[in-house]
Amino acid sequence: MGVLLAETEAVGAMPWFTMILVYGALLLALWFFFFRPQKKEQNRVASMLAALEVGDCVLTTSGFYGIVIDISDDTVIVEFGNNKNCRIPMEKSAISRVEKAGTTE
Repeated sequence: MGVLLAETEAVGAMPWFTMILVYGALLLALWFFFFRPQKKEQNRVASMLAALEVGDCVLTTSGFYGIVIDISDDTVIVEFGNNKNCRIPMEKSAISRVEKAGTTE
């Protein structure tokens, strides 16, 4: 009888260990598939904006292409169009892509 009692206690403790293991695996998968790629994308955008220079061609989040004329801490002045009269100050966070001045695609 004592063997059966010991066996049921061991079986009763096993689901807690399994549940903790499953939750740990779920948290690890959540980090790996959601948080890690988001952090890598934030680092990529930050390095892109840090390397921004005057004369670079930028694509804004609203879909406009322009040339960077001036850069300050949080804002840039971007020139749009061919007539060189449309210069708009905007935040750096509104830039979604940068093409360097010397490169062609």
